Amino acid sequence: MSDAILVINAGSSSIKFSVFLERGESLDLFLGGQLEGLYTAPKFKAKDAAGTVIGEKQWGEGQALGHDGAISHLAGYLREQLGEHRLAAVGHRVVHGGLDYAAPVRLTANIVTDLEKMIPLAPLHQPHNLKPICLLLANRPELPQVACFDTAFHRAQPAVAQAFALPAEITERGVRRYGFHGLSYEYIASALPKFDSRAASGRTVILHLGNGASMCAIQSGYSVASTMGFTAVDGLPMGTRCGSLDPGVVLYLMDELKMDTRAIEKLLHQQSGLLGVSGISSDMRTLLDSSDPKAKFAVELFVYRIGRELGSLAGALGGLDALVFTGGIGEHAAPIRERVCRAAAWLGVELNAVANATDGPRISTENSRIPVWVIPTNEELMIARHTRSILNQ
Repeated sequence: MSDAILVINAGSSSIKFSVFLERGESLDLFLGGQLEGLYTAPKFKAKDAAGTVIGEKQWGEGQALGHDGAISHLAGYLREQLGEHRLAAVGHRVVHGGLDYAAPVRLTANIVTDLEKMIPLAPLHQPHNLKPICLLLANRPELPQVACFDTAFHRAQPAVAQAFALPAEITERGVRRYGFHGLSYEYIASALPKFDSRAASGRTVILHLGNGASMCAIQSGYSVASTMGFTAVDGLPMGTRCGSLDPGVVLYLMDELKMDTRAIEKLLHQQSGLLGVSGISSDMRTLLDSSDPKAKFAVELFVYRIGRELGSLAGALGGLDALVFTGGIGEHAAPIRERVCRAAAWLGVELNAVANATDGPRISTENSRIPVWVIPTNEELMIARHTRSILNQ
């Protein structure tokens, strides 16, 4: 019998989950999957560690489960699958830890109340992250739960990297650069010594490229600067998010186009980015396969913005010792990696086209002054590690 740690990543209409078993010092993936379409046409799928489908169910149109029903279904399924294994704890991805939570924490009702106060800082993520936590606190109060924050890794940044040039009374209300994707960056920082010890103790830029995309400058394993700021809509253009935007554009949308707050929020978060520019798709695979000039321009803009941000982050580090690609696009889109590396030749990057075509792990030549790596991220394992660490305290 082994202790099991359940990892939950809850969104507005989906719940992703993974189960890890403690095997001595290691944490081994046991199964994982997701429930999606929770409020429309719910679907459940689970796979074992080898990727084989071991559980599947569909409820059909109009049979909403909601988060309550999804957690109930998941609990029943896990009871069957775990057998003699004991569910020891649940680790949750929580997007925002604000100023007070710079490390994972065991959850209590009082801490949840604190985290609910941060909903205005992440209204599209925080309330949904907290729903399963509240359900389990009510129904399984004896089961330890741990919150792992996407912002926590970046709290080590120097104060000047976190500040906006705004009046102090606004800054003191929590308006500052937080940065996100912290669990992914923390995992890569922990894995990097196995690939490149010099980079792990030096200056590295990690590119987390997916439907949500960002970049982070890391020195000796600590975050120095990130492209995301007050919200996860900042920085690079993404699948449907616009990335960095002159604040004057928002004023223009309000004054000239008479758009209200919710319409602007929908525009910036759901109708922009690769989808908005191309008018075709938010999926990089679709855009790379398309001959449409607008698709090609969307890809060009994405790569151009990465190049601009890379120069900025290298400047924040005072130099560069390595690049790391991760995330869905970073790990699998060789044409994007190639174009980014070609644009970074001025930094001393020399691409190994053969290695890039097979996803690395090293995709730079032996003579490249800056080594370039492809390292798959594993946020779920990072959460499981933190959860076990909290339990062992």
